Amino acid sequence: MNLKEIYSELLPNIGFSANEVQQNWLDLEKAYSKKSRHYHNLTHLKEMIASFETYRDKLQNPDEILFSIFYHDFVYSASKKDNELKSAEYALAILPENSNLNKQLVFDAICATHQHPQNEIEDINWLIDFDLKILAKDWDDYKIYFEQIRKEYRIYPDFLYKPGRAKALKHFLENEFIFQTDEFRNLYEEKARINIEKEISLLM
Repeated sequence: MNLKEIYSELLPNIGFSANEVQQNWLDLEKAYSKKSRHYHNLTHLKEMIASFETYRDKLQNPDEILFSIFYHDFVYSASKKDNELKSAEYALAILPENSNLNKQLVFDAICATHQHPQNEIEDINWLIDFDLKILAKDWDDYKIYFEQIRKEYRIYPDFLYKPGRAKALKHFLENEFIFQTDEFRNLYEEKARINIEKEISLLM
């Protein structure tokens, strides 16, 4: 998968000039390639876009969701709690005035990747599920994922990180469902819960 090609096809369709496409790609690549990013990086974008391409025909507003994927983690700092809000604000700020995107949908979609709540807009539920699909990976891949998350939070010692991580994971288990679409629930719900329970046991 060539992220730059996908990005370069999307942006002209939503109102960007050729020069803007190139500069915005460089800015995006730089943001997602920072050394502090062990999980929230270009590989994460590729995995989400692979899901997007699989389920594109289920979406009412595919351009909005694809644009949201590219920018949902544009701003990312492990010590901050407003990454999604800042990312959403940035995504809207760079949109050309003549853009034909539904800006409210983009803003709401990116913000929804913070707590991943059930949403009345089905497109946003698909985006949430694309973001959380990692939770249902085979155990060896899931283990790589949570080790990458730990590296992103390396500024915190274990006595702070472990209970914080366990609390975040329990939040998923306390919900009736982790995934918001029937498709993802049927495919991934059980495996995700097993992985999460196993990681929690390792944190205790």
